[in-house]
Amino acid sequence: MKIQVQIENQNYEVEIEDLNARPILAKVNGEIVEVMPETSNVSAAPVAAPKPASVQAPAAPQPVSAPTPTAGANVVLAPIPGVIEEIKVREGDSVKSGQELLILEAMKMKNSIRATRDGKVARVLVSVGQQVPHNQLLIEITD
Repeated sequence: MKIQVQIENQNYEVEIEDLNARPILAKVNGEIVEVMPETSNVSAAPVAAPKPASVQAPAAPQPVSAPTPTAGANVVLAPIPGVIEEIKVREGDSVKSGQELLILEAMKMKNSIRATRDGKVARVLVSVGQQVPHNQLLIEITD
């Protein structure tokens, strides 16, 4: 299923193949995002719709600019706008590729944000409850 979504005057192409999978894998503008619905009552039955509609989100506060990452650091960015619900690592923690770093809630769905490589958490640049825009710098991972 492919839909076009507009949030804060920015368009996103969202593609979801299997609504019964857990986590659901959604491709948002070409980037894969894991989505875990809060309830298990998700139906994959096709629903006829005239055509994808644009969704207007309420005006959001101006994004706070994040510090620039240090040279050579690997960064973890917000794949979609949302609110930081839980941070599972601290600065100095060793992490493995695929390890869950934090939970980003977007549109009432909890998204696991995972490490893209092995390393050490150099900086955690967000806090629980913070609203973040798309591509906000969340965490720096170093060797």
